[in-house]
Amino acid sequence: MSAARTMFDRIWDDHLIDTQPDGTSLIYVDRHLVHEVSSPQAFEALRLAGRTVRVPENTLAVADHNIPTLNRAAGIADPDSRLQVETLERNAAENGIDFFAGSDRRQGIVHVIGPEQGFTLPGATIVCGDSHTSTHGAFGAFAMGIGTSEIEHVLATQTLVQRKPKNMRVTVDGELPEGVGAKDIILAIIGEIGTGGATGHVIEYAGEAIRALSMEGRMTVCNMSIEAGARAGLIAPDEKTFAYLKDRPRAPKGDAWDTAVAAWRQLPSDPDAVFDREVHLDAAALPPVVTWGTSPEDVVSVAGSVPDPADLTDETQRRSKRQALDYMGLLPGQRVTDIELDRVFIGSCTNGRIEDLRLVARMVEGRRVHDRVSAMIVPGSGLVREQAEAEGLDRIFLDAGFEWREPGCSMCLAMNPDRLEPGERCASTSNRNFEGRQGFRGRTHLVSPAMAAAAAIAGHFVDVRGWS
Repeated sequence: MSAARTMFDRIWDDHLIDTQPDGTSLIYVDRHLVHEVSSPQAFEALRLAGRTVRVPENTLAVADHNIPTLNRAAGIADPDSRLQVETLERNAAENGIDFFAGSDRRQGIVHVIGPEQGFTLPGATIVCGDSHTSTHGAFGAFAMGIGTSEIEHVLATQTLVQRKPKNMRVTVDGELPEGVGAKDIILAIIGEIGTGGATGHVIEYAGEAIRALSMEGRMTVCNMSIEAGARAGLIAPDEKTFAYLKDRPRAPKGDAWDTAVAAWRQLPSDPDAVFDREVHLDAAALPPVVTWGTSPEDVVSVAGSVPDPADLTDETQRRSKRQALDYMGLLPGQRVTDIELDRVFIGSCTNGRIEDLRLVARMVEGRRVHDRVSAMIVPGSGLVREQAEAEGLDRIFLDAGFEWREPGCSMCLAMNPDRLEPGERCASTSNRNFEGRQGFRGRTHLVSPAMAAAAAIAGHFVDVRGWS
């Protein structure tokens, strides 16, 4: 009788081609997503070596990082950004890879279009030259970000050299309080274990609160696994997973669908599977969370205050957190609800899906964005934008004073015209609050869509548990 296995063990074993005595392994890659920033050098290296893309139909390309979210028809003003996008389109055409151009209604953020096209499937190995590839783990896939040399290797061989990570399980049991959602769960987890807490591991998220999440909520949780240091994050597929994927353009059809679902039902970890590390959180005790510093681990309840680095025992940590407070322009003991904002960004591969936009619309309908605040909403894809407009959400946003943009990575990172000016403070639904992440000297607070929406209206952070 074989030993009990985790879900990750199963996926790894199913894709393992070879393992060397030193533990270096070669695994097969099912799906490859590419965008304009990390792929040009990989395609050029292939060209110089006289190689071709081994399985073009297993790769999907889209421009998202550099693409503008306003006046797209006018083209990309920045010459470097324009060159990257044009290069991706040319590389895709030359290699027979499907490419979603900026004018394509399916264009969007790479980690949004994969699932909505059914390109993302349970039990698959999925890679992309982007750290937030872990998003796709919400479907029970082993999905990870890779570097440019690895992109070249996957394009040429449809395989990847890896060392098998360890298994970690984060169990979140109980029921979430009203006003607390998936973003608060993952920020709380990172706050609990730190940005290095899952280094060398693949996290399996489990428990009552995780199972209760929608697929979009699960994608939010898995998206930020990398911020805890994990190689990937995943969640066992279930009926919600199958319902989301059924009839998607690239999902199996007919008898192949039935066969696939039967296989996917075998993926969850064995009840007696052993994990190298276990972490437990009580969902009922979680508050709406705000980051105060320059790392996703710098979290505090919206009802709390900015912590004092002097309370830390480690001198290196004290120095680091003092630097973070200086950069953020905050003081120890300052109440979170007293922090005023200049900008609000709602979007990104973390929170740019239709469910996020519906929640924001409910929060802001009949209200107005604060006079001091500039707020934008950027859908994660053209299909999300179409759905939002079909439901009339865009009118709610515009009437409330939000900007309604075209899809793209936008202000998640300063690679396009959407960026913070020095000293501007932003409530952001994105995934990173590093120094300069959203613009030189910009100050980023990571929050949920509900918290961002409420902050846009109030002009400062508010506890959405009392929002009405």
